[in-house]
Amino acid sequence: MDDAAAATADVLAALAPSWSAAVVLVSYLAYLAAAGALLPGKLVAGAVLPDSSRLHYRCNGLLSLLLLLGLSALGVYMGWMTPTVVADRGLELLSTTFIFSVIVSFLLYYTGLRSRHQSSSLKPHATGSFIQDWWFGVQLNPHFMGVDLKFFFIRAGMMAWLFINLSLLAKSYLAGSVNRAVILYQFFCGWYIIDYFIHEEFMTSTWDIIAERLGFMLVFGDLVFIPFTFTIQGWWLLGNKVELPLLASVANCIIFLIGYLVFRGANKQKHLFKKDPKAPIWGKPPKVVGGKLLVSGYWGIARHCNYLGDLLLALSFSLPCGASSVIPYFYPTYLLILLIWRERRDEARCSEKYKDIWAEYCKLVPWRILPYVY
Repeated sequence: MDDAAAATADVLAALAPSWSAAVVLVSYLAYLAAAGALLPGKLVAGAVLPDSSRLHYRCNGLLSLLLLLGLSALGVYMGWMTPTVVADRGLELLSTTFIFSVIVSFLLYYTGLRSRHQSSSLKPHATGSFIQDWWFGVQLNPHFMGVDLKFFFIRAGMMAWLFINLSLLAKSYLAGSVNRAVILYQFFCGWYIIDYFIHEEFMTSTWDIIAERLGFMLVFGDLVFIPFTFTIQGWWLLGNKVELPLLASVANCIIFLIGYLVFRGANKQKHLFKKDPKAPIWGKPPKVVGGKLLVSGYWGIARHCNYLGDLLLALSFSLPCGASSVIPYFYPTYLLILLIWRERRDEARCSEKYKDIWAEYCKLVPWRILPYVY
């Protein structure tokens, strides 16, 4: 057997799901469910749904994350677990989580079709196409034992992203390969994830929570795609030493900072506007079209300026890997395609919903994502 064939065989063997990986996954999800239900947190009202109802979300993700970090540190200190346990079982966990996401999506499809609820959250929205209904989902906000599954899965995926990265960092440290590139990548991702949980209530006014039904697309995206593909850069740096020049490091930090300010600033403005349409934007009364659409702040620059910030952040996560391979740039490339696709869907939805108001808004804000380019 040649080296390539042997390497392929090793990868396939490592991809085999295992009971130990299943125990790790179930334990992790059980902890999140218990922590989400028991730990204190701000109760945030979600967007008003078509039937005028509103869901409420307990935003205690940051406390749940800090407690899990503390418990994990205690487990490592006491010798109950190794700091590299997630990285060592990365491929097993990937395949196990994928199988879990498939099973969950079929259960959501089956129970959604059988639902007799008429509320906006639980009313079945079936098209008659199995593929479409399984992929996009049947219900908007399905629950299980009192847990809002959509909000829960997003939280699980974001936390898993951080824990995989920390396990990779521990593996790099033990191998003596921690350098400037590794530190920058870990810092950027860590800041982004922790900041997400600090502002977790902003998630309640996003497209995923308000408009997307829960099917395989979101379940797979949250539980598999986010944690296991957004960490490709970390895996790359584990196996490839990148000497990042100081000037490139400074430029990388600037891109990250600009992306963060645009992304967080735009999402904060939108969230605050939905809570209080009269709240000042950049120190001035907000300009509104048709009493519904914000045309001030970042939202007067581009119709989806938060996407620009997200893309700059994604790029900053990959730049520490250098330019020797396209593999670490999978995340920003994927995100670019996804956000353009999502922007087109959102434009069509808003045009149908707001009609003439949307047309007027587009005249005032002609740029979709990047001013003077797109």
